[in-house]
Amino acid sequence: MTTTTPEAVGRSRPAKAPAVFDAAAARKDFPILGTLVRGKPLVYLDNAATTQKPRQVTAALVGYYETSNSNVHRGVHRLSETATRLYEGARAHVAEFIGAAEPAEIIFVRGTTEAINLVCHSWGRPNVAAGDEVIISGLEHHSNIVPWQRLCEEKGARLKVIPMNDRGELLLDEYERLFSDRTRIVAVNHVSNALGTINPVAEMAASAHARGVPLLVDGAQGLPHLGVDVRALGCDFYAFSGHKMYAPMGIGVLFGRKELLSKMPPYQSGGDMIKSVTFDRTIYNDPPHLFEAGTPNVAGAVGLDAAVAYLGGAGQDAIRRHEEEVLEYATGRLGDMEGLRIYGTAREKAGVISFTMEGVHPHDVGTILDTEGVAVRTGHHCAQPIMERFGIPATVRASFGLYNVKADVDALVAALGKVRSVFR
Repeated sequence: MTTTTPEAVGRSRPAKAPAVFDAAAARKDFPILGTLVRGKPLVYLDNAATTQKPRQVTAALVGYYETSNSNVHRGVHRLSETATRLYEGARAHVAEFIGAAEPAEIIFVRGTTEAINLVCHSWGRPNVAAGDEVIISGLEHHSNIVPWQRLCEEKGARLKVIPMNDRGELLLDEYERLFSDRTRIVAVNHVSNALGTINPVAEMAASAHARGVPLLVDGAQGLPHLGVDVRALGCDFYAFSGHKMYAPMGIGVLFGRKELLSKMPPYQSGGDMIKSVTFDRTIYNDPPHLFEAGTPNVAGAVGLDAAVAYLGGAGQDAIRRHEEEVLEYATGRLGDMEGLRIYGTAREKAGVISFTMEGVHPHDVGTILDTEGVAVRTGHHCAQPIMERFGIPATVRASFGLYNVKADVDALVAALGKVRSVFR
């Protein structure tokens, strides 16, 4: 029996990405979409929580473990050399994929949450002092609220929040007014996980930089839907998670401008983040290894590499157009349903629809949808300030990925009809 090596999986891509995305063909790459849930075909609409994985990614994982499994960087035997080549190759491919200036600007982490905490610890603690200010937005996930809250509490700094309008769009005039000579950093998401709002982060970065303030972007929902060029955006940090872009769980990336990373102290201490250690003194390694203490998630990086190749080969512009068509279709169909209210109607949106049904708790909606094989997310989506802004405890969230088609929307609408019949 022959085993495919991870180097042979996922890196090939067409010379030019296709102009039109073939979702029907792509669905064949995701075996889980053939699953039956309670006897019904699975309709997976929980992509903002996590995406499913194509065969190309799972094959790369299996190939790594069966042919190349070893620790990286310090071994001189063949397996270690291969694992190191795969790991650092993944770093280089991710750098190219998001437009980083060089691979050293790519730090592998567990996910967006760890990336933001890393910046709070290693950039925030040395640079934020009593009386200083941190700006975030009213659209943030808890992962981009709580770390900054803790930093402000620790330092005696002030957390300022950019408000939003009733459509779920940030008020940029108010954003401009929040700046002062004590503003130290701005941290905003690229796309709201709860409402789907796409924020104008390039414009926001330019405003921050005009005042000498760096900007961090939570890209957990941005990268899967929009594609990213970090230099074009002008951001200083960009964080994202592999599991939301068709890669494994437990792997993510922090992009940081080299100029900033080179001045930041370590986040954690241990092996591989050092050049030498004696009992008198430790000399630290250079970024990115400075921020990757201990044994890394090599298999996760290999899987992320395969996902990057998959998205690059499919063409993110084509994927975005396809997802926009599905979102537009879903918005129209759900908007026509009596007693259903959609939250988040921004002019610029990615593939998320949050809604409530009159007289039915969102959790009950989700439970009944599951009996029809339709998987959605219900709750506050780790964005409780958004729920408070709209005066609701929770929503039902349908979120779309590259493999979703209009038939999935039709199945959702039919299942919602059953919800209405149960609570009539």
